[in-house]
Amino acid sequence: MLFFFSVSIFGQNFISKTENYPVFPQCETVVKKDQGECFREQLKSFIFETYNEPQIIAEEEFSGIATIIFEVDSQGEFQILYINSEYQVLNDELERVFQALPKIEPATYNGSPTYVQFRMPLQIPLSEESFNTESAIQQEKPLESYQNEMDDIKLKDFNYPQYQSGLNIPLSHEFYSRFTPKMNKIGTNAHTASKPYSYSEVKSYYDIKEESQALFYDKESWFGRKFFNENTVQVQGENYWFTADIAADLQVGRDFEEDFTTYNNTRAGIFQGGLGKRLNFFTVIYESQGKFADYFNDLATDLGRRNSSQVSIPGRGIGEPYRDGFDYPVVEGYLNYEAADWLNVQFGRGNNFIGDGYRSLFLSDNASPNAYVKVNTSFWRFKYTNTWSSLRNPNTLTDGGAFLTKYMATHYLSYNVNKRLNIGLFESVLFESEPNRGFDWNFVNPILFYNMVEYSTGSRSGKSLIGLSYKYKWTDQINTYGQLLIDEFSVDDVTAGNKSWKNKFGFQLGAKYADAFKVDNLFFQLEYNQVRPYTYSHNTLNLHYTNDNQSMAHLWGANFRELLFITRYRKDRLYGHAKLIFGERGFETNEDSDPFYGSNLLGDERLRIADEGITIGQGNRANSYYGELEAGFIVNPTTNLKVYLNLIHRRLDVSQNTALNTDRNTTWLNLGFRTDIFNWYYDY
Repeated sequence: MLFFFSVSIFGQNFISKTENYPVFPQCETVVKKDQGECFREQLKSFIFETYNEPQIIAEEEFSGIATIIFEVDSQGEFQILYINSEYQVLNDELERVFQALPKIEPATYNGSPTYVQFRMPLQIPLSEESFNTESAIQQEKPLESYQNEMDDIKLKDFNYPQYQSGLNIPLSHEFYSRFTPKMNKIGTNAHTASKPYSYSEVKSYYDIKEESQALFYDKESWFGRKFFNENTVQVQGENYWFTADIAADLQVGRDFEEDFTTYNNTRAGIFQGGLGKRLNFFTVIYESQGKFADYFNDLATDLGRRNSSQVSIPGRGIGEPYRDGFDYPVVEGYLNYEAADWLNVQFGRGNNFIGDGYRSLFLSDNASPNAYVKVNTSFWRFKYTNTWSSLRNPNTLTDGGAFLTKYMATHYLSYNVNKRLNIGLFESVLFESEPNRGFDWNFVNPILFYNMVEYSTGSRSGKSLIGLSYKYKWTDQINTYGQLLIDEFSVDDVTAGNKSWKNKFGFQLGAKYADAFKVDNLFFQLEYNQVRPYTYSHNTLNLHYTNDNQSMAHLWGANFRELLFITRYRKDRLYGHAKLIFGERGFETNEDSDPFYGSNLLGDERLRIADEGITIGQGNRANSYYGELEAGFIVNPTTNLKVYLNLIHRRLDVSQNTALNTDRNTTWLNLGFRTDIFNWYYDY
């Protein structure tokens, strides 16, 4: 193991312009030619005696290099200029050691005190054997050598730094089911409702790198390694890394009832990386064409911009007709900065999710990606998530022809009450930037109660929602969870028992069973969701709870009951899941939602059918059934590339056949080859 000093190349006034080294008291009687060796020996001795190995280094059996750049200034005091290691606690300990160094005689130049800088790589863990190797100190490079400094830039072996970074773990129900059971064990201080998680959040509970590499095949060829094990391109240097991947979502299938072939042809490029330890970035560009089962095609058309050919692909975004299907490009990406161990700031375009369930009544990832700024603050038993989002209303255009923009500000405070119970408080508000009022900066404040701001700035200034969530861990394998969403809840009308339209609320109850019946990676989930009519609606049509006409919460909108059951299993690279969903829904009867029965989030609540007697299922009552089976193989665990076979059976029985909804049975078989980095929802 090597422990050495070398003169920093940063600057000109270093060793080559000094007459002697800085001098420790123990070196004052040493002859000049031996002062450098004496300086090194005294410094090594002090570091070894003063340094205390952080506990996490021993626990994780960490082995690596900590780089320190420091100087002895013209006053003879040691000054830390830069410390870099894998752990902040190690950085802090090394800084403490150097701060404890005594003041010594400074180096001199032309008889006057001067400063001198050093670069010191330290082998960690530190041991007495670390100091047995002969140390060396190098003179500053001559000026002409900088003409070849490109030759000095060396790459390191790639050690998958993304798994230690603040990057988001892409939202994938299958992938998240691998590690969330570890985070849900009794006594953990994890906050599992606010998603996506970062790799740095999860690494304490589940070693994604180790689990991923355990699946690696022994491949010698470049193609074999890249296709089955690694990123397409992966580069790592001293303080930077990046990867690049060619991604795909290729599907071919059959809608047997409508008797036509379905397909999806997505090509994508993924680029991610990090600069230093705190700044990371991610971007993905999708170019897609697709034709889906007929009910899904109809939904995309219905969600499209009114009086135009544009469609809105659920979960993806705005598209155009393409041959017999659709063309829909999508771009996502973000910058992530870990400002401190307790503070994370992210700016980008993508999806967020709040909840422990398969669905969320607060904020879900089933709508198109949107622009956002997110700040996560974690301390003690709390995690506080603030998100400010920019959403679009395709049905309303500005004078310049762009989609009208609305804004959403969200608070979510998660608190681990004890080893078993977590509670969460949710609050969100949507508001417009009106021409005569401008942007309302009241809603940017991360502390204020939004519903009070809405009231104080005018009843039409915004739309506010509040909510309460909980999770209780019964055992290490079983936990229950729930949400209560309130939108303009009227206490007087509730107590009156008149089923007022103002009683706009929904709730969720669910249970999870991980490693069920002592079978590793066998997972069960049971969940019930219910949302009353007119929830998420507003008297200002631009403030409906949507993006690109797609619901920001439950994908069924409002006016429904739903019971779902999901089971998942994984063995090495093989995985599978089964999903059953039973629902009661109330649809609109006319395309213009007049009268308005409260299911379509784009409807006008001023056209409601009544003020009282409002019940779930009103309108065109329907019973829906959805069943899905999927079996697949993880081709590449690093990129989560999969090949799979998926079978969907969907049945909708309506009270009356209308232009909007008719009795419909769908059996849809799909064979796919997909980089699984976002959730496709077909269970509409």
